[in-house]
Amino acid sequence: MKEILDAIQSRTEAKGGSAAATAADFAALPLPESYRAVTVHKDETEMFAGLETRDKDPRKSIHLDDVPVPELGPGEALVAVMASSVNYNSVWTSIFEPVSTFSFLERYGRLSELTKRHDLPYHIIGSDLAGVVLRTGPGVNAWNPGDEVVAHCLSVELESSDGHNDTMLDPEQRIWGFETNFGGLAEIALVKSNQLMPKPQHLSWEEAAAPGLVNSTAYRQLVSRNGAGMKQGDNVLIWGASGGLGSYATQFALAGGANPICVVSSPEKADICRAMGADAVIDRNAEGYRFWKDEHTQDPKEWKRLGKRIRELTGGEDVDIVFEHPGRETFGASVYVTRKGGTIVTCASTSGYNHEYDNRYLWMSLKRIIGSHFANYREAWEANRLIAKGRIHPTLSKVYSLQDTGQAAYDVHRNLHQGKVGVLALAPREGMGVRDQELREQHIDAINRFRDV
Repeated sequence: MKEILDAIQSRTEAKGGSAAATAADFAALPLPESYRAVTVHKDETEMFAGLETRDKDPRKSIHLDDVPVPELGPGEALVAVMASSVNYNSVWTSIFEPVSTFSFLERYGRLSELTKRHDLPYHIIGSDLAGVVLRTGPGVNAWNPGDEVVAHCLSVELESSDGHNDTMLDPEQRIWGFETNFGGLAEIALVKSNQLMPKPQHLSWEEAAAPGLVNSTAYRQLVSRNGAGMKQGDNVLIWGASGGLGSYATQFALAGGANPICVVSSPEKADICRAMGADAVIDRNAEGYRFWKDEHTQDPKEWKRLGKRIRELTGGEDVDIVFEHPGRETFGASVYVTRKGGTIVTCASTSGYNHEYDNRYLWMSLKRIIGSHFANYREAWEANRLIAKGRIHPTLSKVYSLQDTGQAAYDVHRNLHQGKVGVLALAPREGMGVRDQELREQHIDAINRFRDV
């Protein structure tokens, strides 16, 4: 791995007459037989049996193993991972909820001779990366060894017509590093070449790795016509507005001329939303919202109290769009507070998958519920383009080493983090990989906003 890292670093350090590594140099680098990767183990899937979700500890299930380099197939690329990040799907994988991800790997392994590689007794996790292409397989023309890239996490086969208007509708659509193996929390990752996108040049490796999954997810959910189709002037209620997903939704709302109503859980998180430019912020803990009287009974009075608070912040208007991802805890309130003809768009259920709401407030007020999942190729590309142009910024708050990924996942699981948490893989320290200092200086305060909290 040292030769690979030296070649990558030569590009930053090349001065005067010294030469940076070329594409041919990268293509000639020998691949190691093995690399370090963050894994969960198939023989440990029952280790948390009987425990409540909150009590399941990712630090006990996540391992750092030496694993063999996978075979490279047609249309694929091997990438040297400089940095990655933790998403909530890494938490789900580590606590084996709602199901063990090994069931995904087994199903994928039955698809073809080539996909059998993914069905292993260990799962290399992670759905984000920033790094450098090492090898490309047959049929790859757009990318070459030495290219600096980020990867989105959509893996599709596209052998069915269903996926050709919207690749998310492909019957074999999967999330890389969650429903496939060889993910980004590792020193080397295996991706389909059409997952690759140009690395934003003004960002460090860890900053570039952070937006990926959540940025693309928020783009489709809120901006795309496949999601809510947000327009100028819309009032948008954003749950967890300073978190990994909500922090990008807040930025998209502000950049698109909408009015975000940011729901957070602490004064510190409220301050972050205001620093991003949001004026309307609700601290749900400080204001004491309790949408459930007990495990089985919701409290419509609390829905109404939230609706009244929203109207106080919007000059008497209800919200046009609710950006939903907590799920069970908030969904009844989300349906209630949406204006007549408005949209509730949901992409996750971090507080529970069984949503309950009063359907009278949906059908009689002509509201819509839209399911949204990650993003198609074009949406992911557009979301990354906005990062590269400095229109949307990473929300990186803290960076961990590869061996501390278990702690990083624990912090996300327990909501102890702000924005996104990054993980260094091959990068020996933070701050490396910046190519465009001029653009960086224009946006340095926004880039560091979550780091300064």
